[in-house]
Amino acid sequence: MSLAVSVSFAAAIDPLPPLSGAQQEHYQQLISQLRCLVCQNQTIADSTAPLALDLREQVHRQIAEGRSDAQIRQYMTDRYGDFVLYKPQLKPRTILLWFGPFVLLALALITAVIFTRRSRRRPVPVAVDQQALQRLLSEEDGR
Repeated sequence: MSLAVSVSFAAAIDPLPPLSGAQQEHYQQLISQLRCLVCQNQTIADSTAPLALDLREQVHRQIAEGRSDAQIRQYMTDRYGDFVLYKPQLKPRTILLWFGPFVLLALALITAVIFTRRSRRRPVPVAVDQQALQRLLSEEDGR
């Protein structure tokens, strides 16, 4: 019975169409440019997450159907947003993705320079009247 169930599941799963050598190279290149939305620091090529597997299958099918890189990227960004791309296009809504780290770094450097300059400032020595200081000290000792 379990054999019959496993055969019926295998028949229900649509096998991926085979890719030619050029298409397979294209597939590998494209999946290395898409981010795993679960792992976020891995490509879908490197990730073992179920979502990454689904995305790899979707890319595989679309390449087999003859879609271009631009069409596949557009499909992915329409469905998952610009974050799915490791190198999102520079648009008004992705400016923070591109320049946010540099802005934070610049603010950190400016803050470090300000604190360093403030800590280097030493109080200006005040001229002390030595005779008056001696009188005060001798008065204190006399009490």
